[in-house]
Amino acid sequence: MQKMIALLILVIPIYFSGLGIKWMRDAVFGILVPELHFIWLQFLLGFFLAIAGIAFVGGYILHIEKRTERAQKKFIDQSKK
Repeated sequence: MQKMIALLILVIPIYFSGLGIKWMRDAVFGILVPELHFIWLQFLLGFFLAIAGIAFVGGYILHIEKRTERAQKKFIDQSKK
């Protein structure tokens, strides 16, 4: 059950990251999402969503790697030892 919850926690940011990439692509090609009124706002929101989603997944993976001590030594907190 814990693995299912972890998967759901990761699926949501991945979805929003994909949505952000789609919004940026649409803004570059001039396709406006009906909910947003400006192309530049669409691009900025897409950029924010993409960066936030990638950062969340990267942080989650780093957290798992630290916990199993498979991360590089510079990422593992020295005060825990």
